[in-house]
Amino acid sequence: MPNTRQNYSLRVYYEDTDAGGIVYYANYLKFFERARTEWLRELGINQNQFLEQKIGFVVRRVEMDNVASAKLDDLLNVNSTITALKRASLVFHQQITNQAQQVICTATIRVACVNFQSAKPMAIPESILGAFKRVC
Repeated sequence: MPNTRQNYSLRVYYEDTDAGGIVYYANYLKFFERARTEWLRELGINQNQFLEQKIGFVVRRVEMDNVASAKLDDLLNVNSTITALKRASLVFHQQITNQAQQVICTATIRVACVNFQSAKPMAIPESILGAFKRVC
């Protein structure tokens, strides 16, 4: 059975931090993006194939709550779940914790499927929609 929840681990590198060794807040968005991308890969979804067809996913809305600070060399875990699945969009709830299981950051992220040629929303292709339905 496919994962209804995905976990992605990463280490905080110097490039992720500000001058004080604290993760710069915008980098949490990058961590969330990497986790979603890796989940697609686990589901067998090849994004390059869809990009060749001028189809992709764009972030439509982000609600992010920075709870605590991650620091240089911390081992972080990004936990992702799909909380809503519509014909042309989906909503992820994502949470980052550190190695002590302390919540660092949470986010609710709405992602829309877009036709890049027309720059308009479109229905999620059935092959992707089916993979998402299996994990919802």
